[in-house]
Amino acid sequence: MSGMGKSTVFTIEQFRNLNGPLIDIRSPKEFNQGHWPGAINLPLFTNNERAAVGIAYKKNGRLQAIRLGLQLVNPKLKGLKEALIGLSKESLAKSKKINKNHLKIYCWRGGMRSASVGWLANILELNPIILSGGYKSYRRWALQQLEKDWPLRIIGGQTGTGKTDILIALSKRNIPVIDLEGLANHRGSSFGALGLPEQPSTEYYENLIAEKLESFKHNCSRGIWLEGESSNLGCCRIPHNFYNQMKTAPVIEITRSINERINQLVKVYANHKQEDLEQATLRISRRLGPQRTTKALEAIKEKRWSEACIEMLDYYDRCYEYELKKVSKRNIIDVTGISPVTAAERLLQQGLIC
Repeated sequence: MSGMGKSTVFTIEQFRNLNGPLIDIRSPKEFNQGHWPGAINLPLFTNNERAAVGIAYKKNGRLQAIRLGLQLVNPKLKGLKEALIGLSKESLAKSKKINKNHLKIYCWRGGMRSASVGWLANILELNPIILSGGYKSYRRWALQQLEKDWPLRIIGGQTGTGKTDILIALSKRNIPVIDLEGLANHRGSSFGALGLPEQPSTEYYENLIAEKLESFKHNCSRGIWLEGESSNLGCCRIPHNFYNQMKTAPVIEITRSINERINQLVKVYANHKQEDLEQATLRISRRLGPQRTTKALEAIKEKRWSEACIEMLDYYDRCYEYELKKVSKRNIIDVTGISPVTAAERLLQQGLIC
C-alpha cells in the first residue's frame, strides 16, 4: 500500500506553507499552556497518562516507557482513526486545493508521539506530515518574531476615549492593527476582565501576537497600530522586547469630552453584577484612597453609574498622565462629538495614519 511509508517531516517554514488541519497531539495540559493558534487538540495521552509514561522513562528507561505508551494507546486506536479520518474529510470539503491537503501533526519535540500518529495516518492514506522539532520549534519561531523590530504605532488616550473602537474601525480599512486587549480577553484596568472569556496563558498570548505580526509582514508600510497599554493585561504579559518597542513608538493621542468618556464607561460596565464592580473597586482602593473608595462603592450600590465613574477616573487619568510624560513623539486629535468610525476616517484624511 502507498500509505505504509514513513510520514514526511518538515521544517517550521515548510510546515507553515502547507494546507490542511493542524493537529496537536499533546496532552490537554500541554495544549492549554500554549499551542499553535488554530491547532486542534487530539491528545494521544491524558494528562495523567503522559505523567505516567514520563515516570516510567525516568525509572525504567525508554523501552519500558514505550511499552506502557503502547498499552495506553491500544484501546484508543479506533477512536483515533475515526478522528483523523473525520478531520481529513472536513478539511477536504472546505479546501479547493484537494491535491495539496495534509494532516499537519505535531507533538512536543517531533518525537514518538507524532511519529506514531503519523504512522497511523499514513496507513489510512491521509497524507500526514510532521513538524520537525515539534511545538518546541514553533515556540522558538514565535519568540523570534517578538524579538524583531516592527514599525509599531500607538493610539493613546485617557480611559473612555474609545481607542479600541477606533482601532477596530481602522482594521476594517485594511490598516494593520493588533488588538492586544482583545487577544488577552482583558481591557487593562481593575475592571478589565468583567464580562470577558477566560484569559489565555501568557505563552499562548505571545503566540497570538507572533501570528498577527507574521500576517502583517508584507503589509506594514503604514505601520502596525496598537493601543497604548501597561506591560500586563490581567494575567497576560506583553512580551518584553515588544513592549519596549511600544514605549518608543510614535503616539496619536485621542481626546474626548469628560461627559462622552463617562457615557462610554457606563455603557461598557453598568450591566455587570454589583458584586463584581465592588470587588474591582476594592482592588484599587489603596490608590483611590478611603474617601473616593467609599463614594464609589456607594454610587455602585445605588446604581449612580456616572458618579461611580467620576470617582475612579481621577486615579486612571493620573496613571495615564504619568505614562504620557515618557512619550516624546505625539500628535493630539480631539474626536469629541464624532463616532469611532468617523474618527478613524479623520485620522486617515489628515495623514496621521499613512
